[in-house]
Amino acid sequence: MKHQTLAAGAAALLIAGAANAETFKMATIEPSLGPAIVMSTFANLVTDALDDVEIEVAGGGAATLHMLEVGRGNLDMSMVSPSIYPLMQGGKAMYANEPDAPALSENLALIMWFPYGQYHYTVRADSGIETLDDIEGTTVFLGPAGGGAYATAKDWIEATTGLVAGEDYEAITANWATGFQSFQDGKIDLYVNGCMDPCQQFLQITETEDIRFIGPEDWSGEAVEAFLGRFRTLAEVAAGAYDGQVNETAVMSHDTNVGIGVRRDLDDETVYQITKAFWENLESITSDAPWAKAISIEVAVKDFGMPLHPGAIRYYEEVGAL
Repeated sequence: MKHQTLAAGAAALLIAGAANAETFKMATIEPSLGPAIVMSTFANLVTDALDDVEIEVAGGGAATLHMLEVGRGNLDMSMVSPSIYPLMQGGKAMYANEPDAPALSENLALIMWFPYGQYHYTVRADSGIETLDDIEGTTVFLGPAGGGAYATAKDWIEATTGLVAGEDYEAITANWATGFQSFQDGKIDLYVNGCMDPCQQFLQITETEDIRFIGPEDWSGEAVEAFLGRFRTLAEVAAGAYDGQVNETAVMSHDTNVGIGVRRDLDDETVYQITKAFWENLESITSDAPWAKAISIEVAVKDFGMPLHPGAIRYYEEVGAL
């Protein structure tokens, strides 16, 4: 058996494995976040199952930059986003100053999609804030400024309440760790994090205080439809997920999918074996990681505009998913 451990902060996942195994480099976001945990679990399962494959994971940094590095061949795998990929293809937004981004996008392919997790808009139970419409004048952490989570949370609030970041409320500039600590220290009123329950951050917070997840008063209308677009869905944050959660009913929020991308020029047989190893061993961790039950092969192969790697296609065709 080969094992790896996820270190705290923006640290590497260290793997001790067979000397003859080929090592592949995977990058993901802040290690404590839901998508990073899914990706490190993916790496664990594959590394454990295959004698000739080691996946070394580094946590920290932005997925938008990791995608460029996969395209360049400096990384083998990274988190990818269906909404970011077309921007890379077109050299737009955060890629406007990366002239090689469109060409690099051609060396990106997909292994699988999985749920990012419902966005949890979180306040203290005694804050007096009952809905997102009540956050005017407050201080908020939406995610690291310039990142996809920040933009998504900002746009949801504006689409559902009309409140604008920087005008109607203050959105602090901080990384994930600092934003979380700021909420714990009482320096901000609203903390936002997307994850599949149970999430480590909320398990930790509710050890010492009660929280309330909040949603908008209304989530209908053209602005919300435009926000959801092709890649996002409405999704409820359930009541009773945490002992210190005071919500007695579910709260409306939203979700999206992200994925594990891979170098297109990585050989087909290797990607086939990696894909197969993950899916054939996923059930072994569902009792220890309840969020894993939310991962499905039906979602993994959805057509969100990013091509599946031929090695992954081979596996999905074998099991009838394609």
